[in-house]
Amino acid sequence: MRPNFLIFITDQHRADHLGCYGNPIVRTPNIDALARGGVCFDRAYVATPVCMPNRGSIMTSRMPSIHGARSNGVPLPLEAVTFADLLGEFGYRTALVGKSHLQNMEDAPPLLKTPESRAGTQRSGTFPEARRSTIDDPAYCQELKASWADPAHRLTLPYYGFQEVVLCNSHADECFGDWLRWLQREHPELAQRLGREHGVRDPDFVSPQAWRTHLDEFQYPTHFIADQSQKWIRDHVANHPDQPFALMCSFPDPHHPWTPPGRYWDMYRPEDMPLSPSLLPAEEHPPHVRWLMDERNRGAAKVDGQRLFMATPREIQEMSALTYGMITNIDDRIGMVMETLRECGADRNTVVIFTSDHGDLLGDHGIVLKGPLHYQGLVRVPFIWREPDGDGADAQVRRDDLVSSLDLPASILTRAGIASPNGSQGKPLFDPVGAPLGSGRDAVLIEENQQRAYLGFETPVKVRTLITERHRLSVFGDAQWGELYDLQQDPHELDNLWDAPAAIGIKAELLQRLVCALMEHADSSPSPTRIA
Repeated sequence: MRPNFLIFITDQHRADHLGCYGNPIVRTPNIDALARGGVCFDRAYVATPVCMPNRGSIMTSRMPSIHGARSNGVPLPLEAVTFADLLGEFGYRTALVGKSHLQNMEDAPPLLKTPESRAGTQRSGTFPEARRSTIDDPAYCQELKASWADPAHRLTLPYYGFQEVVLCNSHADECFGDWLRWLQREHPELAQRLGREHGVRDPDFVSPQAWRTHLDEFQYPTHFIADQSQKWIRDHVANHPDQPFALMCSFPDPHHPWTPPGRYWDMYRPEDMPLSPSLLPAEEHPPHVRWLMDERNRGAAKVDGQRLFMATPREIQEMSALTYGMITNIDDRIGMVMETLRECGADRNTVVIFTSDHGDLLGDHGIVLKGPLHYQGLVRVPFIWREPDGDGADAQVRRDDLVSSLDLPASILTRAGIASPNGSQGKPLFDPVGAPLGSGRDAVLIEENQQRAYLGFETPVKVRTLITERHRLSVFGDAQWGELYDLQQDPHELDNLWDAPAAIGIKAELLQRLVCALMEHADSSPSPTRIA
């Protein structure tokens, strides 16, 4: 019998912000129960630590530079083949409840400008890009907040392979989509009191982007997503009992802004939050960290936006406490969904997966949020896989083989007995009957292409990172320096060995391995149609 798939995804969630990954403070009993009954991957890494491109990789099993959504602001091409497409072809009923972010959500213009034409040349009005593209068509405006202002707007289904979608995009109590329409219908007075302009500042908190929402926990997006997932499961079991399903339950939290509702706001005390050991003085910070320090010291840091910034120890503790509140809220809702799965009897044939699109620096080296600094807190994510028979309290398995976000869709397809399409770059971690398969990876490739030119770089930042069993190497496109850390001897990545004489040999070896990894991840789709 083909298994069902229930896939929980959180947003901007570090691996070590779960009890099952060793965190002694945050309370996540329901996620921990999934880990106890399943497989917990200790070395799961993103293909890129950015929302849209890594969500594209989770859907397609391809690197961002290959699937087309190379950075935030570039939607996943609609012609991309997703694991949901393939499941649907083989008879699965597929649905997404919650955050999608495979297309742009915000209406602001891009930061990255079109390169200026060379003097004496004219730019084409018909062919401004190197390939014909339709990304300005309405089909690529389906997730825009402005599109959802029209009450008649709906997603065109299937949407990237999902036959049904209940959308809840953006973050905190500033979400929109089907959730906001529900709130406007059921609680119109609250729908007028959302967001930072209406939020209540807590006098005990100094952190930017932190406010008390007027929503209670049952009106907040996290509960709506869980409730809609429960309803979908009940409907499926009642009306499609003989059809396998794949449901992605996608939470926008624990992403900033920090607005955990009700009791989750002060569930954790900032003073109880330990600061990262990476805050200890290092002999010499890399240039990009020094740039952030200087930016904050001169009062120029952009603390109310989306990009990373240097934070004070008190801010880090407050953000951590509020993040933990958001995580426990998610955990409680996952418990609701899992209880519904059990009540319906669907748990007996459902593979349950938990992961995140990327992490958050959240205090590593004094920095918060995300950006092209590939420290472990940002690029390492939780990844839990529980087979249908995984209810035994002592059944937990921990795996330390290197795995990538690319491997999630490849594993789902293989477990469903479906071959991955040509061009898939993921490694299946389980066979069609659920037996474990080693990833076979001796390294993980991470790439990032930013729209911003910052951190001391003159051009938009580009990074390529290689993580091996022992080391992390990062190469920047506009720098004469790089990063090299021995993760066994220096787990907090304080001692950059890039220029260390004793590391010349390993640096040369890793640079060669990085080049080989880039070649390995070159596109192989489409297949040749003739010999020549």
